[in-house]
Amino acid sequence: MIEPGKLIHLEAGQKRRKLALTFGALERDIDGIPEKGNEYNYKTISRPDYIKRLVEIIVKDADMPSMARDQLIQLLQTEPFDTTAEKRTCNLARNTLLAMIGTFPAEWDLIIAPHPAVTDKNGVVKERDFFKDVYVYAEDIRSPFNLGSVFRSAEAMGAQKVLISPLCVPPDHPKAIRSGMGCIETLGWEKLSIPELVEFAKEKDLPIFVLETGGTPIGEFNFPKRGICIIGSEELGVSPAALEAAAYGRVTIPMKGLKASLNVGVAYGILMQKWVESLS
Repeated sequence: MIEPGKLIHLEAGQKRRKLALTFGALERDIDGIPEKGNEYNYKTISRPDYIKRLVEIIVKDADMPSMARDQLIQLLQTEPFDTTAEKRTCNLARNTLLAMIGTFPAEWDLIIAPHPAVTDKNGVVKERDFFKDVYVYAEDIRSPFNLGSVFRSAEAMGAQKVLISPLCVPPDHPKAIRSGMGCIETLGWEKLSIPELVEFAKEKDLPIFVLETGGTPIGEFNFPKRGICIIGSEELGVSPAALEAAAYGRVTIPMKGLKASLNVGVAYGILMQKWVESLS
C-alpha cells in the first residue's frame, strides 16, 4: 500500500500503475485474501477512507474517461460505504486505470472471492452431496485455468470425483487452484493412465463415454446412471486410446457457429447439466 501523499510526486504513467496495483491489493484485502506483505495496516486512516482518498486523486486525472469519473464520484457517495461499496469502487478504479495504461487484466489478475468454508466451526468437514459413481476424466488438459474450471463445474454439478491423465497440468498448480475456487481441495482427484482408467471402470462396473465431435447429439444421448465421461484438450481433443476405451459411446454438443468451438470447461459444464438432468 502506498501513502496517498507520495503519489503527488509521481509522473502520470507511474502513478496510474502504482494505483492499479494498490486497488488490486485492496480488493484482496476486502475479500480476506490479502497477499503476504500487502495487508491493509495503516493505523491513522481507515480502509474506507484510504480508498476514498485514492479515488479523489485519480478522478483528477485529466485523461480519465468522464463516464468512469462520474461513476467513481457516485460510488464515493454510497451510504453506508460498506465492504460491497469498497470492492465496487476498487474494482472500477483498477480496471479504469488498466484501460488508461493500455492493458487489461489477464485471468490470473482477476480478484476471486474466497470459497465458502467446507468445515464447520469445530473443523469437521461438512458432508458433500454428489451423484455416486459419476466421474469425469480430464485427458491432457494443459491450461491450469481450464482444469480449475472443470473441477469447479464437477463439484457444483455433483460429480463424485475428477480423474486426470498423467499429462494433465497438476491440479495443485496455483492458477488451477485459484480458478477452481476451493473445489480441487473439496473434490479430490486421482491420476490414471487410459489403461488404468479402463481397469478402474471394470472394477466398479462403470461405462465410459466421451465428449467429442462426430457423436450422438447431446439432446439425444442416453446418459448412463453411473459412469465416466472423458474430456480432452481443446487443441487435440481426446486421444485414439480414449476413444477406444469409450465403449458406451460418443456425445457431441451441436453448434451453429462458423468456428464451432467451445472452451473445454464450458463444454464440460454443458455436458454435466444434461447428465444431471437425466439423473434427476
